[in-house]
Amino acid sequence: MRISAEQTHKWLFTLKDLGKTQMTQSVDESPVRVRILVGGRVQGVGFRAFAARTATQLDLTGGVRNLDDGRVELDVEGKREVIETLIHKLKTGPPAARVTKIETEWSAATRQYSNFSIWY
Repeated sequence: MRISAEQTHKWLFTLKDLGKTQMTQSVDESPVRVRILVGGRVQGVGFRAFAARTATQLDLTGGVRNLDDGRVELDVEGKREVIETLIHKLKTGPPAARVTKIETEWSAATRQYSNFSIWY
């Protein structure tokens, strides 16, 4: 399930003080889930620890693991805007990493995680 920009940002108009119109922006804060696959030189360089530390600092939940094909997989839940911040940081990664590709698959949150973990 892909969440549209219309669902993420809703514009609300409220009447105030004798017909004056004030426009306020309401951001949909409902959590979403994303599966992130990171390719490149991302194993053996501290990428999982970097991802877990960054996700924890951003108050996201889920986990990260190495895949047999050399990629790293993250399953993340939280606010979409915050997850997008995580993805931006993953593009750089720790100093020894060389990220060449990031794939994302967005869906509805399951709320199955209470923290962010490194999975082995």
